[in-house]
Amino acid sequence: MDYFNFKNQLSEGSKMSVVGNIGLDRAELLRFIAAGSVDDGKSTLIGRLLHDSKSIFEDQLSSIARTSNKRGMQSVDLSLLTDGLQAEREQGITIDVAYRYFATPKRKFIIADTPGHEQYTRNMVTGASTANLAIILIDARKGVLTQSRRHAYLASLVGIPHLVVAVNKMDLVDYSREVFERICNDFATFAQGLRLRNIEYIPMSALVGDMVVERGDKLAWYEGRALIDLLEDIDIEHDINTDDFRFPVQWVCRPQTEALHDFRGYMGRVESGSIRVGDAVTILPSGLTSRIKEILLYQDSFDDAFAPQSVTLTIEDHLDISRGDMLVKTEEQPKIKKEFTAMLCWLSEQSLDPRRKYIVKHTTRMVKGVVSQIDYRVDVNTLNHETTDSLKMNDIARVVMKVQQPLVCDDYASNRATGSFIMIDETSNNTVAAGMIC
Repeated sequence: MDYFNFKNQLSEGSKMSVVGNIGLDRAELLRFIAAGSVDDGKSTLIGRLLHDSKSIFEDQLSSIARTSNKRGMQSVDLSLLTDGLQAEREQGITIDVAYRYFATPKRKFIIADTPGHEQYTRNMVTGASTANLAIILIDARKGVLTQSRRHAYLASLVGIPHLVVAVNKMDLVDYSREVFERICNDFATFAQGLRLRNIEYIPMSALVGDMVVERGDKLAWYEGRALIDLLEDIDIEHDINTDDFRFPVQWVCRPQTEALHDFRGYMGRVESGSIRVGDAVTILPSGLTSRIKEILLYQDSFDDAFAPQSVTLTIEDHLDISRGDMLVKTEEQPKIKKEFTAMLCWLSEQSLDPRRKYIVKHTTRMVKGVVSQIDYRVDVNTLNHETTDSLKMNDIARVVMKVQQPLVCDDYASNRATGSFIMIDETSNNTVAAGMIC
């Protein structure tokens, strides 16, 4: 089990070393992204969150203070905490997705600072794919822009449950309530065409720090919560599908020791739902059935397991099970498909070739497949549907996929883990697209 928990252990250790608070190992984890148009203040906002929550080291602060001084700035440029690439620091923009960790006594956080330029929209999709919440920053002077709408649509597309519209740089419009309310109304009008369940609006100044961690004294007319209070309290318990048990097999464990010679365990992560010892399970796509005999985590045995735990399962029967198969509860079976409809975001600089076969990676299963049909491409500025026979980088389209071997899948709207896939160029091994099954 150490192999499949290594990444999580590494992340947990990193966060704990930064925070140094006792008892945070039991705190809930919230993943969120910051997105918006160029120069709306995404990196500065994240820097402010890290700085005001005391989640940065002294040497980091000293380093960015020196860089800020070289640029002739009178104060520390907090955006440098996330802009790690040299090209980003030189241009003053965010190109790659920068991840940062911090924590408060209530909750742990993973932040993704996503690019604002249109040509880096594909990176925004990467950062949003596992997020519980998205912060869309809007410059109070400029209002809702094309890129603001683009990122809101992408947040809706990838199924992010919670959205925070942060109207930033309120200090540059004299903290005007009228400006804030006008922007909120404009965004709400656009959002009516999107599938966004929960939208919160917050006025703020990331540069000054008003309504980020501290409320400040310039926005007394705003009766809502500061950003950090919202992030700590927002309910994410229902963001994971707790109803449908899905367990893609990552590895079949057969220890080569005399004591465990007959042991056969199936290792992986519970992507959704829960399972108990004795539950009837079906192995897909073969359709074979058995019952859960043991649930193991490290060296301990448990009566049950639930998403998103990484565990080892044993079953009562000796069946032919391998990586890529999926264990489900017998009464909760998903669809098995060789042809399906999906929303596809094209990530590659090389356009889609409808005649080529690509590798489709879905959970732990990899099969060859093709885009057999493009129904339409979405204009993310207007949400209009356009006819096309190919896809270029950053294009989003509704397509029909055909694969050589069946995939065990759910609709993305009901299960993000089993409703998503990526496409890989088998020649270059580059990821060329990300898809969501309709």
